[in-house]
Amino acid sequence: MKRLLGVALGILTAIGGFLDIGDLVTNAVVGSRFGLSLAWVVAVGVVGICVFASMSGRVAAVSGRATFEIIRERLGPRAAAANLGASFLINLLTLTAEVGGIALALQLASSVEPRLWIPVAAFAVWLVIWRVRFKIMENVTGLLGLCLIAFAVAVFLLGPDWSELAAQVMGQGLPEESTTVYWYYAIALFGAAMTPYEVFFFSSGAVEEGWTVKDLSQSRINVLVGFPLGGLLSVAIAACAAIVLLPQAIQVETLSQVVLPVAIGGGKLLLAFVIVGIVAATFGAALETALSSGYTIAQFFGWSWGKFRKPRAAARFHLTMIICLVVAVGVLMTGVDPVLVTEYSVVFSAVALPLTYLPILIVANDPQYMGEHVNSRVMNAVGSLYLGIILIAALAAIPLMVITGAGA
Repeated sequence: MKRLLGVALGILTAIGGFLDIGDLVTNAVVGSRFGLSLAWVVAVGVVGICVFASMSGRVAAVSGRATFEIIRERLGPRAAAANLGASFLINLLTLTAEVGGIALALQLASSVEPRLWIPVAAFAVWLVIWRVRFKIMENVTGLLGLCLIAFAVAVFLLGPDWSELAAQVMGQGLPEESTTVYWYYAIALFGAAMTPYEVFFFSSGAVEEGWTVKDLSQSRINVLVGFPLGGLLSVAIAACAAIVLLPQAIQVETLSQVVLPVAIGGGKLLLAFVIVGIVAATFGAALETALSSGYTIAQFFGWSWGKFRKPRAAARFHLTMIICLVVAVGVLMTGVDPVLVTEYSVVFSAVALPLTYLPILIVANDPQYMGEHVNSRVMNAVGSLYLGIILIAALAAIPLMVITGAGA
């Protein structure tokens, strides 16, 4: 039973990480324009995040310390500062998108103006971080996020032509799109799948739960259950858009368009389920990104951190999260479109990936911290291959954004 409940950390990381507002919007946009021709990117992203999350979780379980603490100690303050700067800024942008995503999801449920929900959403995130135990937080949010399975149910209820969907996976029978736009969205999907905060949350969450070497199998279960589940649901979101929106040439610009295929396929009941799932997923991602902001800053400067400590014993850790939430609310209250923030956040995530994942690969190979649990040759080969892919994506992201006008 303990092992079964422990899988909730992987579920939360998948639903609140792999399936955050970035994946909800990006997969729907891609499905409405490219069908399932970019499903291969999701598969590549799933394998990549599994590789580096497993390293990060293993580092935490073996050393008893979060990855970012070791990165500063192992690489020195300058290299760690570059890592911190890139990951923190992307994390803050992602947090802003997630808070906006909660507001948009609550608008779907209530028809109330999103800007009225923004401060409510941020306050709720802070309250949960402040008062709710880590185990309860991850279990409730992760399990409610499973309501997003409604997208997979909707795919079957819509009664698609399966041979046509298979042809789309092979890139056949789709509207003409420029090659640069295709690769721009491929990088956006890749960035959404491997956002930096996921590994920092996974590692720090392992410390929060007191993982040791005995929990390495638990870490593998979390990774192999959570992230592939998120990947399958991502493809389901794209498939819904491909079935309903692509034939009508409807391009996704609002969250209501993301859930439209679910409403058509399953009616109000299934729509209610998916709205609950979106609220839970975006709320879980907001919790992860807010906590990751506190984790990275506190671990870099050597402050006390963690929900396992009382707030007054980790005051600067909690203050950092409050400041980040206030900044997110301030940006959103200017009237900026949360969907637009989301689209930019996933692309800039791709830019920051090398500074995030290279240090993790270095630490996972250091016997001083890992002992006999350093990476195997196979893991190093796969990790090195992904670093090459990550570097190419990072170098291409901004030029493609400029050339395509952010995919316009």
